Amino acid sequence: MRREVRLRRQSRAHHPARCLRLWVVLDESALRRVVGCPQIIREQLEFLNRLGAQPHVTVQVVPHSAGAHPGVSGQFSILDFPDAPGAGTVYLERFNSDLYLEKRSDVRHFSAMFDHLQAQALNPERTRCFITRAAEELPAAASLPGRP
Repeated sequence: MRREVRLRRQSRAHHPARCLRLWVVLDESALRRVVGCPQIIREQLEFLNRLGAQPHVTVQVVPHSAGAHPGVSGQFSILDFPDAPGAGTVYLERFNSDLYLEKRSDVRHFSAMFDHLQAQALNPERTRCFITRAAEELPAAASLPGRP
């Protein structure tokens, strides 16, 4: 079920005419953690760069050198609705259950956290270079432990 929702949400990111504006701030750890085959990770990083190059999408990375930041406690999404100003929602994806916060004070709190994340992150151009380097630094499959 979650996979289907994510795939549907991902498909919306490719249609600027649908008014979806996506702004993503990632921690460097999300780029460096190798889960699975390095080739697949490399393809995912290249896809992230292509996505970030679209005019309605902004991608930024908070490098390890930025130190602690408001996002270290976990991921969150802020959903704003153009047809309902002031009716934002914060989405917290958790292992056992998801949480939606709709109180204005909660939305303001997480919006302030996101503002701080954006300020600590690399700008979009530097982020694309950073992601490209991360992809290039991935080990070749043959050099992984347990591989011939």
